[in-house]
Amino acid sequence: MERHGSGLMRAPKIAFYGDDFTGATDTLSTAARAGLRTVLFLGLPTQAQLERAGPLDCLGIAGAARAMTPDEMLVELAPVGAFFARLGARVVHYKTCSTFDSAPHVGSIGAAISILQPYTGNSWVPIVGGQPNLRRYCVFGNLFAGTGSTVARIDRHPTMRQHPVTPMHEADLRLHLEAQGLRHVQSINYTDYAQSDAGLDAQLDALLALTPAASAALRVVLMDLSDACQLAGVGRLIWTRAQVQPLLAAGPSSVVQALVAHWNIEPDMATTRVTAATGPVLVLAGSLSPLTALQVSAAHSYLHIGLDPVRLDTDRAYVTTTASHIAKALAEGRHVLAFTASSGETAGVKHGRSLARACGELLAQVLCITPVKRLGIAGGDTSSHAVQALDAWGLSYRAQLAPGVALCCLHSDNPLMDGLEIMLKGGQMGCETLFQELLNGSSA
Repeated sequence: MERHGSGLMRAPKIAFYGDDFTGATDTLSTAARAGLRTVLFLGLPTQAQLERAGPLDCLGIAGAARAMTPDEMLVELAPVGAFFARLGARVVHYKTCSTFDSAPHVGSIGAAISILQPYTGNSWVPIVGGQPNLRRYCVFGNLFAGTGSTVARIDRHPTMRQHPVTPMHEADLRLHLEAQGLRHVQSINYTDYAQSDAGLDAQLDALLALTPAASAALRVVLMDLSDACQLAGVGRLIWTRAQVQPLLAAGPSSVVQALVAHWNIEPDMATTRVTAATGPVLVLAGSLSPLTALQVSAAHSYLHIGLDPVRLDTDRAYVTTTASHIAKALAEGRHVLAFTASSGETAGVKHGRSLARACGELLAQVLCITPVKRLGIAGGDTSSHAVQALDAWGLSYRAQLAPGVALCCLHSDNPLMDGLEIMLKGGQMGCETLFQELLNGSSA
């Protein structure tokens, strides 16, 4: 095979950018479990890193665009778009959170699409709403998400409606995205997938033709997804048009799930057995979600160390002292769960982004003193900034702990970091005993 300008020996089928690290590892897991050779890079890869990765079917870059302003996203995503164009991947996937929480001023999905689309050339941008295996459902353009034993419309979801940074006040994703600059978003309803392939193709062509001429450079279609049986139909629409011209697709990991279903690859849905940890385990929980709070409470095998979010954000001496305290406990062979606790005011509102960076600094200091072999990080923004603080360049899939939660292997040129097992999870992901399973292992 000829070497591409990117350094790879062949063009991958899929190249994706995750707008936060936890979501990116879910897409990594989805692709790897389908048998696609996949590596998730923690930034734009160097030539040497590409050569170490070898030929790939799917290449990912984990980023933090979800926490960025549109101007910051331009600086972040333009080089990614240029790199993906050099790769020659047929599908470029902008991986969003499955709850689509975003806003015009931070984590704008509309801004990301506007930045990346010119690098693919295809004027059609499919947006896949919903990811049924995570209990995310898009019906007639409206997004619903599971909460406990029930399902709520996203603007009435007890957590997402009051997200500290990007609360969801609109369930109709067409209106949600329009507020982020995407005009004339058309939609394919979940009921439309019952028709023939030819009928669905004709419907898509008709929808694309409805886009006003002045907006023809960007034709966006939201694709409902309410059941796994619809994945293959969604994947066929994306893949067949990507063969004509590479395209940008946006949405959660269901974009890759849809392509895999169209290719008739049966993912390994069995949970790969996670063995028990062989040394002290560190978990850093920066998420303030109710589910993470339950997981912290259920983690009875850990030494619990509460982190004051205000001091963590503003007091460097506190960070250093706390890091020494955690490192000492780990050196004594104890498992440690360090978690941010509310301190009267909602820390996420005033300190969300810088707090996540402070968590990353704390983690880097701890591991510099006392390295561990297994690490867990909870919280989307926390994961993004914490991993960026580590001396590493990539992740590969190792095992599945829960839907949307993968155990990965860290790749680094630093021998102390290379091979570290790391779990990254969003606040709403995993069962109540997840941190215990990270420690004790899980059965196949």
